[in-house]
Amino acid sequence: MTTPFLDFVHDLRHDDLPDTVRAEARRWILDLCGVAAGGAQTALSRIIRGHAAAQFGAGAGTGSARMLMDGRAVSAAGAALAGGMTIDALDGHDGHKLTKGHVGCGLFPAALAVAEAEGRTDGAEFLAAIVIGYEIGSRAGIALHRTAPDYHTSGAWIAPTVAAVASRLMGLGGAATREAIGIAEYHGPRSQMMRCIDHPTMVKDGSGWGAMAGVSAACLAADGFTGAPAITVEGDDVADIWGDLGSRWRIFEQYCKPYPVCRWAQPPLQAVLGLRAAHGLSSEQVERIEVATFHQSVRLATRRPKTTEEAQYSTAFPTAAAMVRGRVGAEEVAEGAFTDPEILRLADGMVFAEEEAYNAAFPARRFAHVTLVLKDGRRLASERTEALGDPEAPLPQAAIVAKFHGLADPVIGRPAAEALAAAVEGLGQGGSAATLADRLCAAPVPAAAVA
Repeated sequence: MTTPFLDFVHDLRHDDLPDTVRAEARRWILDLCGVAAGGAQTALSRIIRGHAAAQFGAGAGTGSARMLMDGRAVSAAGAALAGGMTIDALDGHDGHKLTKGHVGCGLFPAALAVAEAEGRTDGAEFLAAIVIGYEIGSRAGIALHRTAPDYHTSGAWIAPTVAAVASRLMGLGGAATREAIGIAEYHGPRSQMMRCIDHPTMVKDGSGWGAMAGVSAACLAADGFTGAPAITVEGDDVADIWGDLGSRWRIFEQYCKPYPVCRWAQPPLQAVLGLRAAHGLSSEQVERIEVATFHQSVRLATRRPKTTEEAQYSTAFPTAAAMVRGRVGAEEVAEGAFTDPEILRLADGMVFAEEEAYNAAFPARRFAHVTLVLKDGRRLASERTEALGDPEAPLPQAAIVAKFHGLADPVIGRPAAEALAAAVEGLGQGGSAATLADRLCAAPVPAAAVA
């Protein structure tokens, strides 16, 4: 492991970061907080938080951390597990094209858990740790895809990412940090993503398990446990990926999801929304929807979901919901939408075709075009479409804030959501990570009780 890598992990300070990088980190933290609030309403989150409370209690003499949107204190590893899976429970968090996955989902709750357990309350230090995590995580994901023949979930590279950030927050030396990253890569969940795409369940993207493995690895390294070299960081064949740490800021390469479904489903969804608005259509005018897109989007094959996981890992269902309701939010991937006869009609009748040019462009670009076949015989075709929120055309900050409030307000109420947003904005500007934890880790208010 190179000295520049370890220097980046341990010596980079908040004041070393460009203002734009700090602002970008706050932007992604706010987005993750909103998704955490929405995800906390799912059965997945309820089960994993109960599991962490039962199985991941803090031991004597060790610091504890509260779980996101829950308030119960568990070990830092348990809080990382529960937090990562709570955010992952609603597929609306940031992502990165070349990693085909998500940095923030596992990084943020793990860093917050370790910071709380270690008493690292300084908001500027916490913000710097998040930036370091985005830079390492983006590169680790790219390195894994280059060196492994199978497509692994985000948890596989979140594990060493979290180990690096936890090592910084715990004050480990360079040698122990190298062991922590090696332990995390070796023990991290090399789960096969396409298995969950074909059979959507609560295992999802492995982010929470990777976060837990990363925190555990740092704790083990602190106690003298040794690991194997992390080849995604130390291998000669990936050295070029790591050579620009601190000069190229990959945090700007993340995309924002305006809709809480798999990114691969969002181009046809966006194309349908565009045609619906441009022509003033209602779903009753549409006989069927024809979609041309890339292979991975077609693999999201569920048409009649029975769970929110199946709805989030579907292309047909959210695209049909977009045509029927003119939006796709948390309600459209929840149980109440699964029996909507109009959504089911369009989902059942949707026609898919793979476009070879779109296959060739993936994963750097994700394209689709759709044709609405109307009942009066007309055919309305979209342009080639990409999802909103890509780094080449980022959503304005006002859209990020609106998305946050759309997810958080129904769960914790507008005043608490505004206080949470203020805590995020205060990071690196005089605010405390402890204040953020207080706002985000309080027990969620039951939805029916929110004014």
